[in-house]
Amino acid sequence: MSEDIINKVRDAGVVGAGGAGFPTHVKLNAKVKRVLVNGASCEPLLSSDLWLMKEYPELLMRGLNLVITCTEAERGTICIKNKHPEVIKILKKTAEKDQFKKIDVFELEDFYPAGDEHVLVYEVTGNVVPEGGIPLEVGVVVTNVESLINIARAVEDGQPVVERYLTVTGEVKNHLIVKVPIGTAIGEIIDMAGGVTIDNYKIVIGGPMMGTVTDDLSTPVTKTTSGVIVLPANHNVVAGKITDPDRILRLTQIACCQCMRCTDTCPRNLLGHALVPHMIMRNLRLGVTHKLMEDALICSECGICEKYACPMLVSPREVNKQIKAALMEKGHRRERKKDEFKPSFFMKVRRIPSKRLVQKLQLGAYDTHPDYSAQDSKVKKVDIPLQPHIGVPALPVVKPGDRVKKGDLIAQIPEKKLGAQVHASIDGIVSSIGETIAIKQEG
Repeated sequence: MSEDIINKVRDAGVVGAGGAGFPTHVKLNAKVKRVLVNGASCEPLLSSDLWLMKEYPELLMRGLNLVITCTEAERGTICIKNKHPEVIKILKKTAEKDQFKKIDVFELEDFYPAGDEHVLVYEVTGNVVPEGGIPLEVGVVVTNVESLINIARAVEDGQPVVERYLTVTGEVKNHLIVKVPIGTAIGEIIDMAGGVTIDNYKIVIGGPMMGTVTDDLSTPVTKTTSGVIVLPANHNVVAGKITDPDRILRLTQIACCQCMRCTDTCPRNLLGHALVPHMIMRNLRLGVTHKLMEDALICSECGICEKYACPMLVSPREVNKQIKAALMEKGHRRERKKDEFKPSFFMKVRRIPSKRLVQKLQLGAYDTHPDYSAQDSKVKKVDIPLQPHIGVPALPVVKPGDRVKKGDLIAQIPEKKLGAQVHASIDGIVSSIGETIAIKQEG
């Protein structure tokens, strides 16, 4: 039975919907004691997972049961912040049904980043995932809300992943949760929300802490796109994301005052990992080589140091990101420095309350938790990425001029490689193939 489930999930192209897009069929091959569902809706402003838990609790739990079956887990736990009592009540009532007897609900406190895999595992189980490691090392698999719904639909109905739920907010006329075909241009999504309400703006793809910034309205939605946030071009969330990387390095060397606030609030440091951001900043000032700053490789890039902690407005997160890229390009791997990890005595008092983070980011006006928009999709063209996930790009199995229907396989995983299947998200004709497969409706 497990093999059949895994094959259907693979064929449907299911990937982790809440992070880097790790192919889900690979994760289902693990054997663990517990499956955790990340329903923390951790990033400020994003609320599509919360809506899905409220509207599709049984579908969510059927997907979780499938993961429990494959991984031979003893339990599955849906993790949700305690500030959502209405949704918690729905989930707990659903979990009382006989078919969901292995499922329970865990209430998280309202802090950022409660949805970080390492933090989530510690909050629920009390175990620390080793630095540079994965939850599997402590007998846990973590999956996302929308991923579980996609698993259930893949196994029960053979539905491939061709659509994505996401939050649209910020400086748009209507704040919405929408479901759109994979490959839809973000400009069309903004139009669904009634258009932009200001002239000079930038668009954050994902959340304000870890998302990326663009002004390209043709940027396509992928399987991992969780939000589209329109912000003023001079907004503080935008500024740190578009600053020239070389300038960030120069500012760090000049302005870092070694106050240690980045280290004091770093979630990985609080878990006992050997990540000390202020020391990496010091080494940068001293001109130390990247190899001696390899602790940057265990940074989760959550953004607390950049967006919340640093009083000098420098970015340890961006510095760590650059160091990681340089080390990874050279094939450098960091050896684990210890085997036992003791969380900080100050962990709970140094958590970042979500409300305080929203205030710090000046996002209060957009924190509206919008409802779902049931408007019919009128998308006539999509550009479907061939690599919306960790691993290698999928190989096209269609060519320009081919007619395809929604759900048809258009690109497949290369043999013996890590990747995910890709399917047509609308009916139409393949118009071009490059890093994306473009499909246009006829007429």
